[in-house]
Amino acid sequence: MHLFRLLACWLCCLWAMAGPVSAKVMPVEFDAGRNRLIAYLLSHQLPAQHFEHLPLDDRLSKAAFDLYLRQLDPRKRFLLRPDVEQLQAFADHIDDELQQGHIVLPDVGAQILKERIREVESMLDGILNAGFDPDRVEYLESDPKKTTNPADRKELRDRWRRILKMQVLDEYLDQLDQEKKKAEKNGSKGPKAEFLEGRSVDLKIWTNAVAKIRKRNHHFLQRLLKETRQEYYNRYFDTVARAFDPHTNYMPPTSKEDFDIHMSGSLEGIGALLREDDGQIKVVRIIPGSAAERQGELHAEDIILAVSEKDGEPVDITDMRIREAVSYIRGPKGTEVRLTVQKPDGSKHVIAIVRDVVQIEETYVKSTVLENPESQRIGYLRIPSFYRDFSDSSEKKGGRNATDDTRRELHKLKEQHISGLILDLRNNGGGSLSDAVDISGLFLPGGPVVQVKNSQGMIRVLEDTDYNVAYDGPVLVLVNQFSASASEILAAAMQDYRRALIVGGKHTHGKGTVQALLDLNRNLPLLHLKKYDDLGALKITIQKFYRINGGSTQYKGVEPDLVLPSMLDYLKTGEQYLDHSLPWDQVDSIPFNAWTGKMLDVNKARRLGEQYVASSKKFQKISEESARAKERSEQTRVKIFLQGMIKERAELQRARREARAAGVLQEEDGGQDGEQDEKKDLREELRDDPYVNIALYLFRKLLP
Repeated sequence: MHLFRLLACWLCCLWAMAGPVSAKVMPVEFDAGRNRLIAYLLSHQLPAQHFEHLPLDDRLSKAAFDLYLRQLDPRKRFLLRPDVEQLQAFADHIDDELQQGHIVLPDVGAQILKERIREVESMLDGILNAGFDPDRVEYLESDPKKTTNPADRKELRDRWRRILKMQVLDEYLDQLDQEKKKAEKNGSKGPKAEFLEGRSVDLKIWTNAVAKIRKRNHHFLQRLLKETRQEYYNRYFDTVARAFDPHTNYMPPTSKEDFDIHMSGSLEGIGALLREDDGQIKVVRIIPGSAAERQGELHAEDIILAVSEKDGEPVDITDMRIREAVSYIRGPKGTEVRLTVQKPDGSKHVIAIVRDVVQIEETYVKSTVLENPESQRIGYLRIPSFYRDFSDSSEKKGGRNATDDTRRELHKLKEQHISGLILDLRNNGGGSLSDAVDISGLFLPGGPVVQVKNSQGMIRVLEDTDYNVAYDGPVLVLVNQFSASASEILAAAMQDYRRALIVGGKHTHGKGTVQALLDLNRNLPLLHLKKYDDLGALKITIQKFYRINGGSTQYKGVEPDLVLPSMLDYLKTGEQYLDHSLPWDQVDSIPFNAWTGKMLDVNKARRLGEQYVASSKKFQKISEESARAKERSEQTRVKIFLQGMIKERAELQRARREARAAGVLQEEDGGQDGEQDEKKDLREELRDDPYVNIALYLFRKLLP
């Protein structure tokens, strides 16, 4: 096990983080021998060390090839169908390439792609110079899964004509909106009013929009052409790793360094975890206490399309590699970054965030007491993550952890004579496994909490060994689709022991695996191979979690006792939507004694909760808005004609205004020029929370 730097203590999914800029690492120069060695190590270590011990065979080759093709041209904007057919010849030979050390695919793929990129660049000016009819009714399919690669150069040109027309129209409408705001501020008439009365465009604004799109795309294509041969190899190796499961990755030296920064917890920047997803940079999670969390507009599942400094020119980061994209988002504390973001419902927003370090107090456990009409005092306790300062864990030296903080907050709540407790795990992406077990123990009189199975099939049971119970009153746990890893272990244990009523959306995230970091520079088979530069590392799945009832938390997550409508219902987020995620399975259950103390009756709570939802205007509105958002998200044929785009923008804005007015959508107006509103008091923040309110209702009805 000395090969591994174990991550069992840290369960949250690890993606690139929009945090600090690391010290510059010189790019590794291409060395064929070094890449043959990496291929050899991957072909041996992945099947041997991965949890499922999958053989590197033709089946896995085909899975890796599909991932390779998608990362090569994720939006299907360059490769022609004959190119794809040519590359298909490699589909079931990736295993042979790696095992024999004769690697061909990344070079062939790079050569074909760069040739097509040059062809597109040669078309660009001609298409823009020819101009567009803004009123011609046309559409562009935005979902690459619903379209095919262009059949030939003629079809490729037409696809780019539509792409460029959409970009020009978007830019034109953005500039038009800015001019309108300036005019309103100055008390003068702007071009917007005149434009809406007819179909002609403002020529000056249109010309500026075309110029911006021309410059932006030339820069974008030149950036793609500058990608090195080694970068193509690195991504090829990564697709092989991801064919085993979505949390197994090849990490070249620069990515390994970013991983170390993430683990150290240094978070200066906007504080968002990001990942690449089919050529787009997607937000995975917002860090509690971060600038993004305080600003309040950026959320998980948002796609970042472009980045700019305050009043700067936006840089399109579509098809940009995540390390480069993050370098644009990061920056010094106190500076403003503007993100052009596409929401899951298709709407686009420019979000201004002032970069900052994480406000540490916001990351810690918090509590308050909420009053019910019948003079009930209900405790509320939020655990944003299962944090632990591993570098300085002793209380005497100032290290903090989620367990001790939870114990302290529970003591404060008990002193205020609470009748019940709301434990909020929403948006908690995980953290320290030991704290998940220990916090479970604060509510349980000892016993097993979770089973951990390794790649050899051996199962270890992690137990609460403290028979003292910090809080023995009834508990209601709030979860959502962004409750993951350690959160799911705590929620599952509370559910299995019948210790708490679990309330939330249809399921939690479903990440029930543990990764370890395998340094490829260690234990090389021959001493003379140490001459090569840093070979990078493998982040590899080595363990899987199981509940005490035997079911895995992987894939399915935790299914609440009371399922409530959510604005997140339409989102395809969670382990079950990731490529090659490990399946749900089960092992034997283990003996445990169910809780017999104070608790909420699950059947009564479910019946009362369903009645509450049926009569609640807010939950009805949530269901309606989620259905509308789902419908919008499925309409992937984008209108690329002026009146159609104006109408679509107006409908989206109206829908979001109505949702905010009904209190079912977080306010997203933010401050002007990145100024952020003062943080609300916790009790005030919870006053209009529909999920906290239904929890209070259930306590009111179910407590004696």
